[in-house]
Amino acid sequence: MASSSTPKYNSNSLESSSSKRTLKDGTNWEQNEEIPRLPGETRVTDKDVIYMCPFNGPVKGRVYITNYRLYLRSVENDPVVVLNVPLGVISRIEKMGGASSRGENSYGLDITCKDMRNLRFALKQEGHSRRDIFEVLTKYAFPQSHNLLFFAFANEEKFSENGWMVYNPMSEYRRQGLPNERWRVTFINEHYGLCDTYPSLLVVPYNATDDDLKKVAAFRSRNRIPVLSWIHPETQAVIMRCSQPLVGMSGKRNKDDERYLDIIREANGQISKLTIYDARPNVNAVANKATGGGYEGEDAYPNAELFFLDIHNIHVMRESLKKLKDIVYPNVEESHWLSSLESTHWLEHIKLVLTGAIQVADKVSSGRSSVLVHCSDGWDRTAQLTSLAMLMLDSYYRTIEGFEVLVQKEWISFGHKFASRIGHGDKNHADADRSPIFLQFIDCVWQMSKQFPTAFEFNEQFLITILDHLYSCRFGTFLYNSESLREKEKVTEKTLSLWSLINSEKSKYTNPFYTKELNRALYPVASMRHLELWVNYYIRWNPRIRQQQPNPVEQRYMELLALRDDYIRRLEELQLTNNSKIPNSSASSASPSQMMSQVQTHF
Repeated sequence: MASSSTPKYNSNSLESSSSKRTLKDGTNWEQNEEIPRLPGETRVTDKDVIYMCPFNGPVKGRVYITNYRLYLRSVENDPVVVLNVPLGVISRIEKMGGASSRGENSYGLDITCKDMRNLRFALKQEGHSRRDIFEVLTKYAFPQSHNLLFFAFANEEKFSENGWMVYNPMSEYRRQGLPNERWRVTFINEHYGLCDTYPSLLVVPYNATDDDLKKVAAFRSRNRIPVLSWIHPETQAVIMRCSQPLVGMSGKRNKDDERYLDIIREANGQISKLTIYDARPNVNAVANKATGGGYEGEDAYPNAELFFLDIHNIHVMRESLKKLKDIVYPNVEESHWLSSLESTHWLEHIKLVLTGAIQVADKVSSGRSSVLVHCSDGWDRTAQLTSLAMLMLDSYYRTIEGFEVLVQKEWISFGHKFASRIGHGDKNHADADRSPIFLQFIDCVWQMSKQFPTAFEFNEQFLITILDHLYSCRFGTFLYNSESLREKEKVTEKTLSLWSLINSEKSKYTNPFYTKELNRALYPVASMRHLELWVNYYIRWNPRIRQQQPNPVEQRYMELLALRDDYIRRLEELQLTNNSKIPNSSASSASPSQMMSQVQTHF
């Protein structure tokens, strides 16, 4: 058993201690002999193994297991091969081979990860070497299944910024100009009595009483009533979110719900109908009637128009990601790459989510109409649509801090089921509730950042870091399914926020091409021709793909080309707007001459 003493070092050193050469299979080549550990991280065991690297062949080494990570260091390679994997990333641990296995390296462990890679370790058959490491790994990778706390509760890192201070709901609503004479803040859910998956503070129409809200809650799935997410500063049209109405097979109606939607429509003086975007395919919404759900029918809601966005459910998305993983890890089949990628339907799903969000944003901005967004329960596809539409319409959310607020607000506080969708600390890898909904959202944000390279303050590393710590359980940010459960577990008191790490070293996550602009709406092109597979995330573990990536000079040139294309597109927008060919079109804050000057400066 290895010593449990923890070396002292700066809490940021693990993030910044990148080796002299890093391969995309997650192995670092470095000369430093010290095993990095975070404050609060303790070594549990270590064992001699052979890492069956799918790219470089068998690697003899020693694997160290702590209460946070699996850390492998080679013993014969020069330079040293290092594998550094947070245990929260592990989805499944299986025993490979049995006592009668005779093939070379046929006895050991297979580890399936949530971040698009698998690990295989061969062990000696003598003694109980496999049983010991299997039991330790299972215990610390799946703490919830063993009545243990997440590592986040043991993490003793210190940061210069307190990430828990980033989001204050009242401050965010005030930034939007709320409350006002048409919208009010209600504390009816202060103790989560109205809806246990909603935040304690909600914004609702001024003319709706708390008694009205209780009656509406009875007719909405999980009591998730329509509440305000965002208000347009000029048109005063709003984005509302909720869950499906409980119509059922008998076509039930609820006068309070019908009246409440009318109050929402009237809140911005709107004469036209309220637009309802149901994220589901039509056939799924109809099928939901059999389980007591449904949608807003024309007879019951004559002042509303309903559109289905054809975004598939969590099970379809889970299978799509599985297919994607099959074609990107460990090897990419070049000869059938395009057809293989198409068969996963992953980019098709990204397209549908982006297309839906564009419709929401355009209706609020150009159509000057309030919209109501829901799916079934209002915590998966609904969060994707509202947050992406808000990102398109509000430049604040394109800053580092603004994006953190967006994630805290639309995803974390409004009850996206992170624990269920990711399976934090849970050994039940086949749980049907698991699904890459948040990953899809981040992918959509990346697609937007590629099309608008100057519009976002944050860079690609910012998005990848968020996804890495979505799984790591190093921070409390994404733990548990709802605000009420986080409050019960005292997450903000007992754990650190991911935003503490990021905001303490912002320069690492800052886009050098960022140009601050106000009130510029971004409408990405959501056609398959303009969408790309995010290679630097999905195929980052493959060193051969890494070798094919452009060198820094080529990368800089490509970024400048994208920058130029973005400026040209904006110049065209301005020209068309000045000629009044596109009414209500968004315009850049910079003049055409200023833009061209900036482009020439870069080149």
